[in-house]
Amino acid sequence: MKKASIITLVLIATLLVSCREDEQTPKVIYENTKEAKVQPKKVDSTAIKVADLPIHMEGTKYLIYPVGDVRLYDGGNSSSSYGSSRANSSVSYEISNYNRFEITGYFENVRFQHVDSTALHPLTNLKIQIQTATYLNTVAEKTKQQLLIYTLVDADTNQDGKVNVDDIKSLYISDISGKGFKKLSGNMQELVDWNLIEAQNRIYFRTIEDINKNGAFDKNDKMHYHYADLLSPEWAVTAYEPVE
Repeated sequence: MKKASIITLVLIATLLVSCREDEQTPKVIYENTKEAKVQPKKVDSTAIKVADLPIHMEGTKYLIYPVGDVRLYDGGNSSSSYGSSRANSSVSYEISNYNRFEITGYFENVRFQHVDSTALHPLTNLKIQIQTATYLNTVAEKTKQQLLIYTLVDADTNQDGKVNVDDIKSLYISDISGKGFKKLSGNMQELVDWNLIEAQNRIYFRTIEDINKNGAFDKNDKMHYHYADLLSPEWAVTAYEPVE
């Protein structure tokens, strides 16, 4: 009997742990919930703002500088940094990675510079975290339109005082100079994925909306389907419904 009780307790504990692991961290905290907003944290005095060396997308006349924070450490501190990693007691000052026509990482802005100028211009004055910036080179070859597509976080949707990967991800567009920076996805909708259809010169993308307002994105929420016409004025976005 005693052995059976022990086994029962172990099973209950296992189920509790499993339930906790299955719980999804909310990406949204709504104003009308009882949870209080977390005040923004103080600026980290160990962090310094840096820019990566310029990136030049082939066929364009602009240099791109990803900008972000790097955290410096004391000798014995082994914590991880915002956009860089600490290895062999040294600091990496790289905040992004570049693979032909795409910049990836976790950086807070981009500055643009024409190859014939010394002036640099920021993409935005908003507080954001950019995760990818993709140059549509095949569209440029066909249409002469030089465009960048961004996946990024633009708001502290979970109200933890930070704008990072734990918040809702959105889809944006600009031209190669950073001008016309525009949000394509809907507010409070999590970007699922996007795809370029060259035959139509369109960007198709899916987002999910937390219609039951439980703070998580799950099977009970609504999927939205849109495309952006890359040749239209201001890159008009149109909704469509492939699922009846």
